Parts: sequence; structure tokens; C-alpha cells
Amino acid sequence: MVVTAHQPGSPSGAPSPSSTGRDAGRTRERVTPLPPAPQAPQSSGAALELLVHGVGGTTPQEMLGDPRTTRITGDDTAAIHRRTEDVAAEEHPERHRDGPVAEAYCWSNLTSGNGSRALWLLLLPFMVVNLAHWMRPTAPGRTGAVRLYGAVVRLLALSLTVLLTAAVCEVALDLVAWQCAGVAECSARRSWLGFLATEQGGWWSQPGRRLAVAALVPTALVGLLWYLSNRTWSAYESQRPLTWDEPGEDDERRPTPSGAPVVRPALGRPGFWYGRRLVARLRAAHTAAGFLTVAAAVGGAAARHDRGGDGPVPAVLGWLFEASLVLCGLVVVAVVCRRGRSERRLDNRLDRAIITYLPRAALALLVAGAVYAAWSRPGWASSGALPGEAAFRLLTLGQGILVVVLAAVALSLYRRTREPRTTLHGLGGPAVAMLACALGGVMTGGVAQRVADWLDGPGTPGMGSGSAIEGPPVVLSWQASVIPVLLLLLLVPVTWLVVRTARRARRMGPEVEAEYEQTHPDPGRTRRIARTRATAALTDSAPRIVGLVSGATLLLGAGAVTGAWISGEVPGLAMEGTSPLVESIAEAAQATGSWMIGFGFILFVTWGRRAYRDVSARRTIGILWDVGTFWPRAAHPFAPPCYAERAVPDLSSRMSAWTARTRGRLVISGHSQGSVLAAAAVWQLPDAARRRVALLTYGSPIERLYGRWFPAYFGPVPLDGLHRSVHCWRNLWRATDPIGGPVGIDEGGGPEVDRGPLRDPLVYGRTPEHPLPEPILGHSDYQADPDFAVQRAALLERLGPALPQQAGAGTQGSSGRSSG
Repeated sequence: MVVTAHQPGSPSGAPSPSSTGRDAGRTRERVTPLPPAPQAPQSSGAALELLVHGVGGTTPQEMLGDPRTTRITGDDTAAIHRRTEDVAAEEHPERHRDGPVAEAYCWSNLTSGNGSRALWLLLLPFMVVNLAHWMRPTAPGRTGAVRLYGAVVRLLALSLTVLLTAAVCEVALDLVAWQCAGVAECSARRSWLGFLATEQGGWWSQPGRRLAVAALVPTALVGLLWYLSNRTWSAYESQRPLTWDEPGEDDERRPTPSGAPVVRPALGRPGFWYGRRLVARLRAAHTAAGFLTVAAAVGGAAARHDRGGDGPVPAVLGWLFEASLVLCGLVVVAVVCRRGRSERRLDNRLDRAIITYLPRAALALLVAGAVYAAWSRPGWASSGALPGEAAFRLLTLGQGILVVVLAAVALSLYRRTREPRTTLHGLGGPAVAMLACALGGVMTGGVAQRVADWLDGPGTPGMGSGSAIEGPPVVLSWQASVIPVLLLLLLVPVTWLVVRTARRARRMGPEVEAEYEQTHPDPGRTRRIARTRATAALTDSAPRIVGLVSGATLLLGAGAVTGAWISGEVPGLAMEGTSPLVESIAEAAQATGSWMIGFGFILFVTWGRRAYRDVSARRTIGILWDVGTFWPRAAHPFAPPCYAERAVPDLSSRMSAWTARTRGRLVISGHSQGSVLAAAAVWQLPDAARRRVALLTYGSPIERLYGRWFPAYFGPVPLDGLHRSVHCWRNLWRATDPIGGPVGIDEGGGPEVDRGPLRDPLVYGRTPEHPLPEPILGHSDYQADPDFAVQRAALLERLGPALPQQAGAGTQGSSGRSSG
């Protein structure tokens, strides 16, 4: 059986990973590798080729190279197809002596199946912080530190939910209901605000009642996020994977033939791809946090007013309301920090009290706050901005402190087990978490800035003269002002990378010509090959750029919060009285940053809208989710769902069932992101099925990207354990490939795992055999290399002898189409 996980035939496909963990480090992570099988298992000789596409998606007809296909198993979301003529191939093995039967596993609808999923772009910060959860360094025996790492990331994820809700509250409650509706100059230009306008003097014109009406907008947003998370939870995390009735399969410590205990890698544990309980708990906590944020914005303003003087509402009611908010908030934090489910087994329990009553209690407080704020207060008038500036400052400051704590924990874990290839010496997770916070700030700040500019007409919010409204919190203007500074700082490393790449390409020229043994080289052809190889090497520089951006963002963000706290004014006003140069720079940074932050948010919205209508654009956005949503939702329940929680059990179930029924040969072959799915599926196989499996990967990011960014799950120890538990493994890679690379595993005295770098292009210039120029394939079409068929045939041979009637068959070719 050959299982080929591949990408669609387009040569432009270039996936990138995604991917630390759901408290998986509770158990010891040091994996004692399983020894290779002493001899090939007895085989019936049957072989099956299961094609699994990678990012971007494709049709089964394209994958199988036949317009006539039949669905064997699965549904409209993910299914396995065969050529119609091969449906009953197992019953007639004599018809398939020259090659394996081809099957196609199509899972593109898990990520880009309908237009509404293009709107997942708005959930990008949630997806990024979820990736940070899986990026912790390898930490055998550091259970407490691993739990602390997971808790800090989950708190950061919770802060993003609060930030998003607070931003919508800022727009709906502060800018619209409190400021614009309370100022005649602004509300007169907005006829739809007439029933809320103070000058109308209607029943809804009191500030508290205006806030209660406006609170419907952020409440609806939180409800929508809950609905989407619950819907995808029902389709992904709550789908129980198939369990195998095999003695000791769920026991993590199983003896090897030598008697040494074996700890299964995290991705091989029965509960790893089953996040039903954890996502349900986090969804309840984040939904409650959203409702509490809205309640605090509505009822908090009324409570502050009641404490400020004599009024018809006793101040004690405000104290009781705020105390209830604090108590419920502490419960939310406790739920988020608590350990999640165990990955050692399938955890079917649900914390029904938390899931049911926590969101309801928060919603009840929100309703109570709206009723409390709507109570008649004839002497209450809105002026300036809605009190809440300190909330944004504290939220930004808290995120910075959490990132620093996360970095300290990550460094502690890394120093315990140093792995040279780990990204940023263990700081990859904190760096990505910082980027998630920055994305959240850009998106939320962009909304507030654009709405304020729209409401204020020709004026500039926050600049005093000519402004009808006060504008958004000052800290948002300071954060927007640092964006141009950050972009200017990035010019230095980007320029350095461009120059270094050009120099490296020039140095590679003689090496390329020597490799192809050219006596009369073509300078243009040499430059193209060398430039492609030098550009492909830029992938290894990505960690430094991410680290630089994250560090600069942290420092500039701290400066923005400090400036806002000390001055209490936007940068343009805070710098008045200094030198003319400083004033002009501050005003330019504020204006440019405000425009850029708003433009960035509009770009997200328009891109999502275009993808809703345009299938090709939807597929492009689907590539982003294919890479970023491989990992389960361990930190943020509102992140786009994890497609691997469906795809990995599908693949492992199909492989295990087929080998058990036919006792045939299996080579699981994966290209690019498909190689990651292939490895994850092999890890989930029962021992009996895994002994019949060979692994063929090509253009694989499994070590170059996943191994560096997610060392606890794809680091040297887990990959070595995978290599020794599978029957045999080959990995093909090219120097022109920006994604794939070697895995760095040596079998000792046996054949090496890595085969490469493969020659690309296959031929330097025109030859009688190749009269037209051969393309530089880079990351695509590995099957075009002759070594691909050779290695696949060799793996099949190592798995076991063929049936007698197949003994005279030649080298097996591919029965289906797979891209490279």
C-alpha cells in the first residue's frame, strides 16, 4: 500500500506550517525509540496508493487522473475516492500486477469548503496565539514548567478575546452611543442616531439607556463567536476517532522486545486529536469573558456616576454589581488556568456545570448591568470620552507582562534540554505570542480609528480644535504611531537579507556549473538556478526576522503605553512645545499610523469579502488555514478549527483497516504539508499496522519548519522514535525547495533516511533527450525526478516479497496523480 499525501498539481503551491502543546508535557517526553522490525512482515503482496492532497485542495478526478471516480467512504467534507474501474480491485489482484491501486483522500472542504470560511481571516490573532501554545521547547521531566507555559498562553489568548470585545464596546458604546449621540454637531449628521441623540430628549436619550442599546452590538459579536465555535466543535473536536481493540494500545508505557519501557510521542497518544472537553471548557470561559467585558462597559459607567453624587439609584447597587463582575471574572481565569484534558486516553467527560452555568451567569450579569444602567438618572449627561482609558492601558500592559513571563518559562525549559535547531533558543513561542497581540492591537485599533474618523468628519479625533468628538482612547493613537517606526526598523534587516541573498547567488554560480559539468555554460541559466537556491535558503532566516519584529514590537509597545500614561494626550499634542522637528515627526507618525492601522483592517475585510465571492481567492485563503490550523485549539476556542482532528483519524483508520483486512503493503508518502499529516497518521497507527508501513516524504517541512518551531512534537527525539517505529523511511529534498529539507536521521549501518539534494533542474540545458528547457521545480512535482519511483519501489521491496504472480513485474509506477 502506498499512501501519497501530496499537493495539487500547481507548481506555485508552497505551503508553510503551521503549529506547543495542550499540556501534553504532563508526561515524560523522552521517547525510547522502538527497534526496527527484525524482518519484513508476511505480506499478501497487495499494494494500495492513497493520494492525499496538501494545501489548496483539488478534486479526486485531478488526483487520480481519471474523470470517472467513485466515493469509497467518507462524506462531502472529507472522503476517499477510487477510479470506478478499481472499486473491487482487492477481489481481482491479477489485474493490478504492474502497480498499486490508487485511492484519493480529499479533505479541502475542511478548510476552504464554503465562502463563509473566508471570514476566518478576522480570527487570525486567535489562530496565531494558538500556534504559540504548541511551540514550547522539549522539556522531559519539567511537568510544572510545562503547565505554567500552557497557562500563560491561555491567559494571553483570553486577553485577546477581552481586547476584541473591548474594541467593539469602544466603537458601539463610547464613540457612537456616548460621544456622537451626546454631541449635537455629530448626531445631527447621523439621522439613524436620532432616537438616541441628547438633543431629541427622548426616552432613550439618557446616557445609561444609550449604552444599554449599544451593548447589543458587542453582545451579538460574542454570541456569534460562541455559535461558530460550537458549530465547528460539533464537526471537528467532538468527532470521536476510531479506537483499536488492541491490548496495551492506550497504555503509554509498553515494553519493547528488549524490555525497555516506551513512552509514546505526544502525537501518537489516543487523545491527542480529540479536543472535545478542552475546547468546550475554553469556549465557556471565553464566552463568559466577552459578556463580562460588555457588562463592565455598560454597568461600570452607571456605577461610577452613582458614586459621584446624590442620585435616584443607591451607590451600593453599583458596588454589588462590580463585586459580582470581579467574582465571575476570577472564576473565568481559574477555568482558563486549570489543566485541560489528558492526551493519554480519549476523554469523553464534559464539565457540564462550567459549560452550562458560567456563560449563563455572565449573560445574566450583562442583563442586570443593562437594566441597572437604564434606570432613570435625569441629571446624568455624557461628556468627553466614556471612562475606560485605563482599561486599554492595563490590558496592553498585562499582555506585555505575560509575554515576558512566557519568555522566562520558555528559556528555563530550553536550558534543561538544549536542541541546537530549536527556533530562537526556545523563544519561538513567546515571539509568536507577541505577534498575536500585535495583530489583535492592529485590528482592534484600526476599527476604532476608522470609525472615529468617519464620525468626526473633517476633524481629527483627539487633536482638540475642529473635533466634534473626543475620539478613541489615547493609548490606541500611541500604538498606531509606532507602526511607521517599526516598518522603518524592518528596512535594515530586509535590506541585509536582499544583499546577502544576491551575494550568495553569485558565489553559487561556479558550484552550479561544476555540478552539471558544463564546458560552455549559459550565464543566464546559471544565475536562475543559483538565485533559486539562494532564495530558498531564506526560509532559515525567518526565525531571526520574527524575533526582531517581536522584540521591537514589545519595546515600542511599552513605549506607547508609557507615553500615553504620562502625557494623557495623543502624540501630536503630547509633543507640543518641543522642537518643530519633533512636533512634525510626532504628528506625521500619528497620522500615518492611524491611516495604516485603519487600512490594514479594511484590507482584511475586503480580502474576506472577495474570497466569499471568488473561488480562487477562497482557495488562497484556504492555504493560510491549511498551514495555521494543523494544531488543535488548545489555547483559543474561537480560533479556526483544527482540520487534522478529522484528517489524521481518517487516514490512520483507513490504513489500519485496509492492512488488517488485506495484510497488504503500505507506503505512506507525503509531500509538503501532506508529509506532516502522514507522520501524524503513522504515529496514531496500532503496532500491528505500523509494522507494515514504510514512509516516503518529499518536499517535507517536518524538520526544517515543524522540527524547529515545534520541537516538543517534531524535534530530534520524536522524529527518531517515528523512524524506528515505522518499518522504513525515505525523505527526498531539493536545494531549490524553500519549504522542504532533510530530516537529519541516520539509520546507523543501514540506508540513510535523507536522499538529496536532488538535482533541480534535471538537465542544465538542451539535449537530444530534452530538446526543450527543463523547468526549475523547487517545491513542486517531485514525482518528475527518476529517483522518486526508485525509492518508492525500494520501500515496497523492503516491506515484503510480492505475490508469485507479481514476481516478474517491473518497477511500480504511480497509479495516480500527485503533485510535487
